[in-house]
Amino acid sequence: MKNAIPDSLKVTVARSLDQVMMAMTLRGVIYLGEQFAPYGEEYDGNDFVGAAHLIAWKGEEPVGVLRLRFFADFAKVERAAVLQQYRRFGVMRVLMQEAQRYSARRGYRKMLGHAQLNRVKYWRTHGFRLRAERPEFGFSDYKYVEIERDLVPPANAITMNTDPMVVIRPDGEWDRPGPFDLSLARMQEQESETVRKPEEAA
Repeated sequence: MKNAIPDSLKVTVARSLDQVMMAMTLRGVIYLGEQFAPYGEEYDGNDFVGAAHLIAWKGEEPVGVLRLRFFADFAKVERAAVLQQYRRFGVMRVLMQEAQRYSARRGYRKMLGHAQLNRVKYWRTHGFRLRAERPEFGFSDYKYVEIERDLVPPANAITMNTDPMVVIRPDGEWDRPGPFDLSLARMQEQESETVRKPEEAA
């Protein structure tokens, strides 16, 4: 019987500096602490440039992280890591499911990844396949291959024709009112005041 992750598990997009630092800390514990990756290679200059960081939470504690970078016609998944004590509870699966859903909602149809040679079988369980006729390559003391999978954007994927009020909501929270939705009430109140003043003067 597989271990069950508690119902309190959730995945969110890091939207504050504090949450981005949580993601950096988790990666430090796992990649620097366990794989002995050099600091300058783990924090590679891509964390604040066109990147989204997904954090898996067990209750109030961050337990896993994954980075997505977005290019013209594909999303790239990378820096996926889960704290050791939570690795048999399906945290990575939930992270990957959310990464795929989130990327598809953005309109992407392809996801690219780099898999260590001994992890290809694992990545296949997430729907990835080897990229044909692409050679092995290496960095940070490991050998890798390119992997990819197809995504299916939903009917409400973000496009240029999406409601502008939806586009400007916090990334990944497009179905919930955002800060600018709240400003509409203020604008409506101001318009009502403008209408009332001439009436009062009359």
